[in-house]
Amino acid sequence: MTPELIITIGKSALETVILISAPMLLLSLIVGILISVFQAVTQINEATLTFVPKIIVTFLALLLFFPWMLRVMLGFTANLFTNIPMYVR
Repeated sequence: MTPELIITIGKSALETVILISAPMLLLSLIVGILISVFQAVTQINEATLTFVPKIIVTFLALLLFFPWMLRVMLGFTANLFTNIPMYVR
């Protein structure tokens, strides 16, 4: 294994992780911003008001995007396992 190959595998793994986590993170970011704007407008300063909706949205996003996330993870893993003979050389 060359250092370039290891860097390529690591880069591909990081890209996959970012791609998989993006939908949940983006949706929770949008909900967090909307709740922050709501709190600023109404001057409600309750800390727990932000956590519950973000947790619910993250869970719903996980349910919605899980089949796609699983396909991406399985594709990455299958690609790794398929290319093991090439990595060993």
